[in-house]
Amino acid sequence: MNNFTFYSPTYFVFGKDEENKTGEYVKRFNGSKVLIHYGGGSVIRSGLLDRIKKSLDKENISYVELGGVKPNPRSGLVYEGIELCKKENIDFILAVGGGSTIDSAKAIAAGALYDGDFWDFYTDKIVTKALPIGTVLTIAAAGSEGSPDSVITKEEGMFKRGATGEALRPMFSILNPALTQTLPAYQTAAGVTDIMAHLFERYFTTTNDVEVTDRLIEALLITMINEAPKVIKDPNDYQARANIMWAGMLAHNNVCGVGRSQDWASHDIEHELSATYDCTHGAGLAVVFPAWMTYNMKHDIKRFARLATNVFNCKMDNDNPESTAKAGIQALKSFLKSIGMPLTFDEIGAKEEDIPAMAHSACYGNKRTGTLGGFATLTEEDVINIYKLML
Repeated sequence: MNNFTFYSPTYFVFGKDEENKTGEYVKRFNGSKVLIHYGGGSVIRSGLLDRIKKSLDKENISYVELGGVKPNPRSGLVYEGIELCKKENIDFILAVGGGSTIDSAKAIAAGALYDGDFWDFYTDKIVTKALPIGTVLTIAAAGSEGSPDSVITKEEGMFKRGATGEALRPMFSILNPALTQTLPAYQTAAGVTDIMAHLFERYFTTTNDVEVTDRLIEALLITMINEAPKVIKDPNDYQARANIMWAGMLAHNNVCGVGRSQDWASHDIEHELSATYDCTHGAGLAVVFPAWMTYNMKHDIKRFARLATNVFNCKMDNDNPESTAKAGIQALKSFLKSIGMPLTFDEIGAKEEDIPAMAHSACYGNKRTGTLGGFATLTEEDVINIYKLML
């Protein structure tokens, strides 16, 4: 295990109806004028936005609103939010929604205290100052409610890139699993896939002797495999929703990633798909990960075989561990298909002729230096070959 530092200061509030206390928590963390940031109409139609505004009114906290966040959130709305924060002297940002809304709120929070272009943070600059953020989560997926990370798509060039910095960790996050019960099955399944992808990115490591985090990751993956079918069958299964929601936070606040190298090539490869075709991020990851695994399996066959046996309950073939590793990849594909996720380019509307441009953008776009990944180093040619496995 490598040396590490880990600090996760977010105050988590978990359970039914806890969103009604939002104003109390904004006040607790010294918010006096709030930007409420949200996406489309669901938070309005469900009455969630009204309940949150009522809780702010109760605490005499003023607020302005900025809706319109889209999946794969765009830079244009971030710029608008930054200007609004400066104009209105906002001192706290409240994100009401899923990962896209929280990521957009984080970008605004960083940009509001920065003299340059906020996109600098999505190129190579670490966020060291940001307005404080609170979240009310409506989908278990991205883990942004507990992480120091944000992903935004820049409309000029359609680059989908990430920023990070401890200043981006939310002050508080309210997690009510009941708020996810109205989600369509496809969005629920895409969220589960995103959670699993965050775990895979950490699981595939070149660091030895990381048994604690290996076991944590395996346990969370097994939880996804057990709980996802329950909520697909019965969207109102609160306990299964609760397990998925808490697992989503644990998957990405980096408690599972400390002391070990991580990969993240699959996310970089997927970001080109969702930037190009505007597909759901989790759905894109469902297409990417089995292909990435197939291509890189021989890089560390024992680790793939361990995943197969410990998570997917495959029988270990000591004479031919490659067959065990392949069985694990097939088990993952079968699971993803069973919850309604796509597995091929065609299913997400991707086109073979776009592969060279996407591979080049993944490796060189937005000032990248040509290779991806911390588990297996991938060149542009490797990325092309991985995309072709998705056909």
